Parts: sequence; structure tokens; C-alpha cells
Amino acid sequence: METQTTGLLKGSEITIKCLELLGVDVVFAYPGGQAIELHQALSRSGMRVVLPRHEQGGAFAAGGYARASGRVGVCMATSGPGATNLVSGIADAYMDSIPTVFITGQVPSSMIGKNVFQETDIIGVTRPIVKHSFLVLDANDIPRIMREAFYIAQSGRPGPVVVDIPKNVQQQKCKVDFDQAPELKYYHPDPALDPAAVGKIKAMIAASKRPCIYAGGGIISAGASEELVKFAESYNIPVVTTLMGIGAIPDSHPLSLRWLGMHGTVYANYAANECDLLLAFGARFDDRVTGNPKSFAVGAKIVHVDIDDSEINKNKPADLGVLADIREVLTKLNEAPEPQEYAEWFARIREWKKKYPFHYRNKPDHVQPQFVMETLSRLTRGQAVIVPGVGQHQMWAAQYYDYNYPRQLLTSGGLGAMGFGLPAAMGAKVACPEKTVINIDGDGSFQMNIQELGTLFVEEIPVKMIILDNQHLGMVAQWEDRFYNHNRGNTVLGRCKGSNGCGSAKNCDDCDGTRCTGRPYPDFVMIANGYGIPGRNVFTREELVPAIEEMLAADGPFLLDVHTGYEEHVLPMIPPGGDYTAIIME
Repeated sequence: METQTTGLLKGSEITIKCLELLGVDVVFAYPGGQAIELHQALSRSGMRVVLPRHEQGGAFAAGGYARASGRVGVCMATSGPGATNLVSGIADAYMDSIPTVFITGQVPSSMIGKNVFQETDIIGVTRPIVKHSFLVLDANDIPRIMREAFYIAQSGRPGPVVVDIPKNVQQQKCKVDFDQAPELKYYHPDPALDPAAVGKIKAMIAASKRPCIYAGGGIISAGASEELVKFAESYNIPVVTTLMGIGAIPDSHPLSLRWLGMHGTVYANYAANECDLLLAFGARFDDRVTGNPKSFAVGAKIVHVDIDDSEINKNKPADLGVLADIREVLTKLNEAPEPQEYAEWFARIREWKKKYPFHYRNKPDHVQPQFVMETLSRLTRGQAVIVPGVGQHQMWAAQYYDYNYPRQLLTSGGLGAMGFGLPAAMGAKVACPEKTVINIDGDGSFQMNIQELGTLFVEEIPVKMIILDNQHLGMVAQWEDRFYNHNRGNTVLGRCKGSNGCGSAKNCDDCDGTRCTGRPYPDFVMIANGYGIPGRNVFTREELVPAIEEMLAADGPFLLDVHTGYEEHVLPMIPPGGDYTAIIME
């Protein structure tokens, strides 16, 4: 912040002035009794305020803004239910290391702990899912606290910070110095790289015959994608990524094996498990990658580079743990590369890639979700920002779209929060108005925050939306099919319980045996129209291309409801707790 002094200001005005000085250009904010002072100050500021239709939508939107831009996303809500409605968005940002600041109004400080109207201890509620939190008890402290909150959120391993401001502190008048120095004696986010570590990594690479890079979301958070690609090329080492690391290296790059894990490529899983040296860069060995960690990469030496010391040796013991900024490590490694040919290793990888590509059984009379994503990738030339919800559609979006740059797939990876897609896409489009932002959603996930259609219309945010509509909670239904003898435990969203276009079992008057001929349920296009947003239903493959072209050409938001029916499983699939040798391919 620039140094500024001023006359008497309310705490609320000081808070908003701090946001302006910190470079914030947009706040996703929902008002309420204990936040009204903040909103009055916002109304006199130069910042854009996006009013979500639900606080959870605002929280996910702030996360989407941060994911797309790399800047801190800011969300604001009132006390009690307003604050607790943020919890899923805060947890999502925590799990995926997304720089966000959540500002909440609170009851007057003299009333805290007395269970007054709309009081909730949001500091206590969110303590396990934030990087840090502040309860502000004196308006004089606001400039320092806001500087600290933003610095903590975006430095080191990024994450969410909560700032809770009681109403009396918002109303307190004082004269402050906006250039107050932070007091962060307890916080050291930038570990110094041990120069010897670079030499050790090089020595381990030199001794390897089958090396593999395992790149996570930390590469993207650190802005180290270019350094990663240069390192892979300079040392001639194949790269697998996590779901969060997609885009760190282009999918089309010769060294890319795409992403690994439960629904990743077979060849990425094989390479990570059959290498003799696994270079884990900005990844955390989560369970969706490793399955049982004791059976993951059992024959490999492991180098784990991470900026968060708590991650090293937490899930998988490392032969060499390096606490450092991955961008600095890669820059040092790139100064004097020592490439090898690895002819035998690459021959094995080529065989795996040829034998086990992503594939699905083509059904020309169905609009299969994989076909939808392939078509979308082709029509957008692999350049759109894709923001899925959570479920089968999320995995198909990751599998069948060709990603070319970092921050292109924005997904709820760690928390896996349904309802994420639409509001996160909203935030991403606000952050990057020049990019085409497309929300890929399932009918279940989309309905969890469907009210944000109102925000898109009023705020004129031209997000494109494609619903892969199968009338089921698809991923849970897939698990029921695979592991629970097809027994449906409340996973059918449609009117009937069959497998055709609308979920019918050919016993409905609106079913011709192939697709629904009646009005879809729910009628998402009609709902979108009710919010002032145009849309189109797609029932056949012939309708798909012109529908996507119409969507992409639209000036504003546009919704496509693509009726896929529930027939497809996301494959390949490693059973939960299994390892790569148990991959299901059919």
C-alpha cells in the first residue's frame, strides 16, 4: 500500500480504503445487518462489487477469480448465516491452496459469546480450514491486519484468510496511517534453498534410467510452468501432472503423459509407478493419485520439492525432501542441464500410450459426454478456460479437452465441492474478461448454485454453460454400478429410473426409446430464460455443433442443456484404495 494519512474515518471506510490501496478491483459481496457499514463504504468506492445470489456463490466466485488470475480473490459476507454460508468456499480454497481473503461482519464486540441474533464464531468454525484468521477489535489495527491478510494469503503456499470485523469496530472513528508495518515475526513463507540440494537432485537424475516428473498445482501457483517445460526438455524427462497441475505443460507436448490418478491416463499411472526416480514438484501425494501410498511408486527413489514443510514425508516418505520455492529450484537446475537419452524407457512409454489412450465406445445415436468435450475442444481450438462442477462431467472435462496453458482448467480438486462450477466460472470471467470461460456442469452440480444465473444476467457476465445432463448423480451412480451391484441409493434425479435420454425406462409417454420427446426435467433452458439468459436443448449429435457455435457466438451468457442420458462411466478408473495394477478400463 502507498503511504497515506487522512482525517477521521470509520473502520468500515478504512477497510475499503485498504482494499483499494492493495489493488483490489472487484469484491464478491453480500450485505446484511452486521456488514451494512462495509457495504455503505463500498458504495462510495471505485471498486466493482459483484452481488452473488448466495454467499456460497460469492465464495466460489472469489476462488474462481483467484484461480484464473493468480491475484487474491476477495469475498464479503455478514455475520452468522452469511459467514457460515462461506464455509464450503473457504474449505475449497484451503484444499487447493487458492489465495483468498474473506471479510465477515460480526456482532458488536461487547456481544460476542452471548448467542445474540446472527452471531456465529466464524473464527472458531473456520480455524481448521484457513491459513490464518483475524478478529479485529480496534479500527486502528485495520491497515496492518489487511496488509498481513493479503501477504499471508498470496505468499508461500497460498490459501484463504478470514478477517472478522465486529460492527462497533466498523463504526469506530479514528485517524490512521495506512502504511502501518505488518507484524509477522511468526511467519516465514520463503524458505531459503539449500544450494547442495540442487546438486543432489542432479546426481539422482544422472543415476536414473527411468525418471519421471510428477508436477502438481504448486507449479501453477508458483508461476513455474515455463521453467518446468524447460527442465523437462533440457533433461529429456517425461511429465505427469495431477488434476490441479493440468496445463503446467501442454497436453500436446511430446514429453506430456497428461494427468495421473484415479481417472487419469493409464500411461501416466504406469510411468509414475514404474519409474526408478520420481521428481515430485509442487505435489502432495494425495489419495486420488496414490491410492494406497504404500503401493505407490514402490521401486522409485523420490525427490519431493515443496514450499510447505508439512507436506514433505506426510503421505509418502521422500529419499530427498527439499523445502523451497519450486520456481527457484527449477531455475537453478536449468542453468546446466545434463540430458540423457533414456531410449528403453521412452520405448516403453510409447507402447503404453499406443495401447492405452483415452477412449470410449462410440454410440452414434447418443450425444455422449466424451464426444461433447472433444467437439468443444475442436471448436474452441483448445483455448477456452474450462470450469467444471464436480462429478463425472468434471473428469470428462479433464480427459477430453486439450489443455495448452496454466490456469486453463479451474476445478475443485481437493474438496470436490458440487456447486463450484457456475459461480467459479463467474469469478474467472470477471478476472479474465478477454477469455472465453465455459462452465461444464452436471445437472446435479449445476442445481446447487443455479441462482447465480441471476448474477450473470444483472452483472452482464458472459459465461458460457454446458450441462451434461444425465438425470443422475453420475459419479455416485457409477460407484453404485461398480461396487454396489447397481443398487440405486437416491442417485436418480429424473422422473423415472431408466437409462435413456431423460432417465426413463421406456415406460414413459414422452420416451421414444432413444430420447425424451417431452419437456425436459428440469427445463434448464426455461429456467435460464426466466433469468433473462438464452439457451438451447441438444438431444442429438447433429444438433451439437450448431448449438455450440451459437453459444460461442452469443454476446452474453448462454446455456446449453445437452441430454446425454446415464449410460457412460468415467474410465479408466482405479478402484478406491487400489493401485495402478487394478485399473478398470472397460
